[in-house]
Amino acid sequence: MKNYKSMYLIIALMLLLMSTACGTPTNTNTAANQEDSGIEADTPHEDQDSSPDPSEEILIVIDQTPKPIEGNSFDFVVKQLPTGYALAEITWKSDQREISNTVQQAIEHGQNGEDGFYISGNGQFSGFIYPDELKNEEGQVIFRFINEEDDQELTWEKSITLN
Repeated sequence: MKNYKSMYLIIALMLLLMSTACGTPTNTNTAANQEDSGIEADTPHEDQDSSPDPSEEILIVIDQTPKPIEGNSFDFVVKQLPTGYALAEITWKSDQREISNTVQQAIEHGQNGEDGFYISGNGQFSGFIYPDELKNEEGQVIFRFINEEDDQELTWEKSITLN
């Protein structure tokens, strides 16, 4: 268990160094580039309106590129979120199983390295760690956002195959 924590710390530091290594951000993630690299971005699925206001869109990037660690995982980043909404729950749902974690559980997993969804490093790193038996499983990643002010809910989902 201690080795996993050390490994995650080293990976987090490497990702931080890689992301801050270049002073000028570039936009090289074209659709073709994202497909080849295993990085996927998509638009939201909303519960209320079928034609959302562009300022109300959700943008999440899922990165399934192989990592130099033991175990299986993918990373995700919430790039854009409607004003007033906060992440409440993340779910992996397939024909075989459903794994759901609240944000608080994901933060705990980020601290202890347990399987499931994790959020660590003050929210800088987030992803899903899963056992070998989930490899090649097809399903959906579902993000649920809540606006507590007006009691509204939005969901974003993406169908993927776990690598």
